Amino acid sequence: MSGPNPQHRLGIALVLAAAVAWSTAPFFTRLLPFDSWTILFWRGLFGGGVIAALLVLTHGRAGLRDLAGMGKISWLVASLSTLGMVTFIPALQLTSVSNVAIIMATGPFAAAALARLWLRETARWQTLLAGAVALGGVAMIVGGARAGPDGLGIALACFMTLAIATMTVVIRRHRDTPMLAAAALSNILGCVVSIPFARGIATVTGVDLVIIAMFGFFQVALGLTLYMLGSRLLPSAQASLIATLETPLMPLWVWLAFQEAPAPRALVGGALVMGAVIADVVGDMRAQRQNV
Repeated sequence: MSGPNPQHRLGIALVLAAAVAWSTAPFFTRLLPFDSWTILFWRGLFGGGVIAALLVLTHGRAGLRDLAGMGKISWLVASLSTLGMVTFIPALQLTSVSNVAIIMATGPFAAAALARLWLRETARWQTLLAGAVALGGVAMIVGGARAGPDGLGIALACFMTLAIATMTVVIRRHRDTPMLAAAALSNILGCVVSIPFARGIATVTGVDLVIIAMFGFFQVALGLTLYMLGSRLLPSAQASLIATLETPLMPLWVWLAFQEAPAPRALVGGALVMGAVIADVVGDMRAQRQNV
């Protein structure tokens, strides 16, 4: 009896790694004393540059052709990714972190619904159950935050979640599309969109640029690249669910770096999210092993 599909297992590992990379955003943001749009501009510039360099290094001239000859699907993926990036930070500014995080946690459900309508893809009931548990865990993590909801911020958070869920399903549908080129383009588009709103582009120091370069590489380039590569190997709902690990990991890095211990509800909620994801991944691998 053989084990689980190696491609499926690789997809799980890639999306897990993407979630870890994405979770470092609060750590880097805390280190940078600039407005969100200035950070978005420089982060996207470095992130897009790193992805483009990786594409050329790994694919050579074929990578250059991918960048120069972007197709409609690559532009669609890049546009959806850009929408997710540029609506995330303003949403955090306009409404509470609680609202944004809880809305983000609905991503697996949005991806499952879109995949059902478009791809006729039926999610495992275990994945749907795990998604519900993860949503409860995220709600517990952010439920203690006190802030009045703002309509525009909530709308932006909903738009961001829908954009990322749609991107996940598009990647799943068009697996052969050069997604690394789309990832590079999305960061460049994010830079262009940020310029009219950024107030401190010219005020960054050399030390700031080093921090932003690391931000662009680890959190943006590495995270987005790993997710785009991994999500096309997994069912849309499962890819979104695994990416939910980003939320409970965020306070971990801040605690380690700035000695800000998470509240008990954050620890319990994080355990729920991680437990739900691990249970779904292990259950899926066992189901594959029984079916071969």
